[in-house]
Amino acid sequence: MKGRPELKGRAARLAGLLPAAPGNQAARTPFVLLVVVLLGGGLIGLLMLNSALSEGSFRLDDLQRDTKSLTDEEQALQRDIDAYSAPDALQRRARELGMVPGGDPAFLGSDGTVKGVPSPAAARQSAAPVPLVLRVPETAHTAGAGSADPTPPPGGAAPATPAPAVPSAPATEVPPPTTTPGR
Repeated sequence: MKGRPELKGRAARLAGLLPAAPGNQAARTPFVLLVVVLLGGGLIGLLMLNSALSEGSFRLDDLQRDTKSLTDEEQALQRDIDAYSAPDALQRRARELGMVPGGDPAFLGSDGTVKGVPSPAAARQSAAPVPLVLRVPETAHTAGAGSADPTPPPGGAAPATPAPAVPSAPATEVPPPTTTPGR
C-alpha cells in the first residue's frame, strides 16, 4: 500500500463507514444530549418570546381602542360644554332662572374709594315668577294615556289624577347632551 495513495484514501473512507468502537460511542452520548437540550431550550425560548409579543400586541390594540373611545367621549363632552357656555345659551338660561341684566357696575379701589356710579338692575316686566317647565319623555305620556283603568290599585289607594296644566312661557330648547358610541 505504500505505492498507491488512492488506496489509502479509500481505506480511510471505508473505516468511517464501519461501526465505531464501543468506547467511542460512549463519548458521543453527552454531546448529542447537550445539542438536543440546547435546541429544545432554544425552541421553547422562541415560543415563549413569540407568545409574549403576541400578548403585547393584543394589549396594545385594546389600549388603542380604549384611547379612541375616551377621545371621542372627551370631544363630545367638549362640544356639550361649548354649547352650554355660548353667550346666547347662558343668556337664555339666566332668563329662565329669573335673572335680569345688571346695571352699571361700581368698583372699589384699594384705598376704599368707590369708582363709578352704581345703578340697580332693571326690574322684570312681570311680577309673576317664570314657571319651571318639566319635560317628560314620550314613553311616559303614552304609557299613562293607554291605561285608563277605573278600578283602584290594590291597597285601597285611588288612582292619581293628572296635575292641572301650568301655563308657561315659550319653551326654549336646550341642546340635549350628545351620546358617545358604546355608552
